[in-house]
Amino acid sequence: MTGTHRKVMKVLNGQTITPPPIWLMRQAGRYLPEYRQTRKTAGSFLDLCYTPDLAVEVTLQPIRRFGLDAAILFSDILVIPDALKRNVRFEEGSGPHLDAIDEAGIRALGGEDILSHLAPVVETVSRLRRELPDETTLLGFCGAPWTIATYMIAGHGTPDQAPARLFGYRNHAVLKLLLDKIADYSIDYLVAQIDAGADAVQIFDSWAGVLGEAEFQAYAVEPMARIIKGVKAQRPQAKIIAFAKGAGYNLKTYRQQTGADAIGLDWSVPLSFAKELQKDGPVQGNLDPMRMVSGGRALDEGIDAILQVLGSGPLIFNLGHGITPDAKPEHVSQLVSRVRGFERG
Repeated sequence: MTGTHRKVMKVLNGQTITPPPIWLMRQAGRYLPEYRQTRKTAGSFLDLCYTPDLAVEVTLQPIRRFGLDAAILFSDILVIPDALKRNVRFEEGSGPHLDAIDEAGIRALGGEDILSHLAPVVETVSRLRRELPDETTLLGFCGAPWTIATYMIAGHGTPDQAPARLFGYRNHAVLKLLLDKIADYSIDYLVAQIDAGADAVQIFDSWAGVLGEAEFQAYAVEPMARIIKGVKAQRPQAKIIAFAKGAGYNLKTYRQQTGADAIGLDWSVPLSFAKELQKDGPVQGNLDPMRMVSGGRALDEGIDAILQVLGSGPLIFNLGHGITPDAKPEHVSQLVSRVRGFERG
């Protein structure tokens, strides 16, 4: 089994590690001066994702600086629509933009060789596994079909993903078709990452929280389950973390319905509920990223609360979403030091 001596992998196999292993979503990013320096040389953001020399470098930067227990591939969830020729571009100050897709475009999707387009990303995974310290877990990832679909339908990010939600009410079967197609592309992409050396993968459903109960089942649970079943059919030992941000009470049966090995929790999940979810297997999370910006006592108190409630079970310590550009590197050092000083009572 891949990387079973690595701490994150031990937790994904159901073990409780004290202190728990730690990594941070968006740990390679704009809060690091070395990242900003590398980013200047890259050209566009997608050029950074598709240039293995640079993508390897920025993935390794937080590992060198903080000695985190996992490195996550530096890429973006929108590389799949980019591979589908949706003209993805990132505009400073306004986020991602792409050519919006309509019903005809959705029905026309099929048979594209996305892995040729994504070969540089897969090469980055392979190089990272060779360059990382042996004890460091390497995580691959992709976006969940619902979250990717919201960008494909609107052509950009929106505050509440109303365009995709409305599309679903008007064209439920067509949206389900799009989600299934994205899921199938994602299976191929994740299997390629695992074969290149990723120890485990995370699937990000960043916009799961905007969905009502029935829609969560249809658009978040079922496509996630399709990916996980598809990956495990090809690579039975694969370990998969599912992160449905904002899912709240819908997380109660999410693990069982999707087949995820671990579930990521955002900072709004009450620790008492997180403890219940942990009874069924590993959880990951869930420090408020604003505590990372604050530092000091607020950071210590947030860390301690999570460790006291979840530290006696299988836990991967993380934030409840990505680290923000205004966090200070010394606050990450504070966090790592405090987590690593934890002892179970």
